[in-house]
Amino acid sequence: MRFFRYLFAGLMLAFSSARAADGWRELFNGKDLTGWKANIYPDSWSVVDGAIRAHATKESSHLFFVGDGREEFVRFKNFELEVVARAEPSANSGIFIHTDLAVSNAKNHLAHGYEIQLNSTAKDQRKTGSLYAIVDLTASPVDETKWFTTHITVQGRHITIQINGRTTVDYAEPENVQRPPDRKGRVLNPQGGAIALQGHDPESVYYFKSVRIRVLD
Repeated sequence: MRFFRYLFAGLMLAFSSARAADGWRELFNGKDLTGWKANIYPDSWSVVDGAIRAHATKESSHLFFVGDGREEFVRFKNFELEVVARAEPSANSGIFIHTDLAVSNAKNHLAHGYEIQLNSTAKDQRKTGSLYAIVDLTASPVDETKWFTTHITVQGRHITIQINGRTTVDYAEPENVQRPPDRKGRVLNPQGGAIALQGHDPESVYYFKSVRIRVLD
């Protein structure tokens, strides 16, 4: 029995080393919210069965990756981000990139950066896999109640989104792009920005069991 325990430990160490060697970094440790911080309503966030649980107590709360906590958040500019998530039925959430702590309205929606939409509600017609209000899907490519993988790549001014390996967005941000006044912050930041998960509203519950990143700089 001891031999098999040592063998298993060795295999796990080798697997972790291989993951580190290919540049991927796990942002969620699978146990607690170390390295993450809510901008508001921290009770909206917990860890359940090895996954981050997003259930906003009010609309809305965002969970920022802060790393060791020496800064308000960690900036990422060019990267691949992979998030494995699922939802309870009829739930809304999102993944923010190139964002920060600024909010745009009384519902605490983030003012800057892009949102990758995760949504199966009838109320919001922008569905999972959308680059919110920039490139929108009217039909989801997945059943959100089952685990699915969102892969986001940001390279220069180019953003791609894949859901379970299917490309839903291939977008190049124009130079000097102009947004409507209520979306003026929906641009890439030349300095990079934060990664944040969204707790959208009290009726929506989402789970995130893996969040990992590979920096492309």
